[in-house]
Amino acid sequence: MDGWDHAHPFLHAVRVQPAHIDVLAHANNIAYIGWCQDAAWRHSAALGLAPDAYRALDRAMVVRKARYEYLLAAVAGDELEVGTWLTGSGGRLQMTRHFQVRRGADGATLFRGDWELVCIRISNGRPVRMPQVFMDSYLPAVIDTSGNAAPG
Repeated sequence: MDGWDHAHPFLHAVRVQPAHIDVLAHANNIAYIGWCQDAAWRHSAALGLAPDAYRALDRAMVVRKARYEYLLAAVAGDELEVGTWLTGSGGRLQMTRHFQVRRGADGATLFRGDWELVCIRISNGRPVRMPQVFMDSYLPAVIDTSGNAAPG
């Protein structure tokens, strides 16, 4: 797995910019969350569900709970890779997504995160079953803990 938590991550490359740096001279915690959000949207779009599809369906997968683990600091100029995977789903209402951020220069893991996602109707914010297009796009991408594609 080449240092990744699971096989076959969806990867999003990031270069730490001066705007990401906080008063402690390293990347601010909120920058990591933004990078995860960017990676999640790119992964979703690659699976066929961009924000326009969410709006057209009046459905969205939103973060219900998040857990973040900051392991090492990133500094301005660092080249990072944000890996993400869909790591679980109840198949109807919820999914989980895992993140791992690694520094390109040495492969060190700087950050890990997990999101519990729930499907909502955008117009009223209430939980609702995933539409069929969500299940068709997302569920085949859910991996099991060994990193294999989950059965569709």
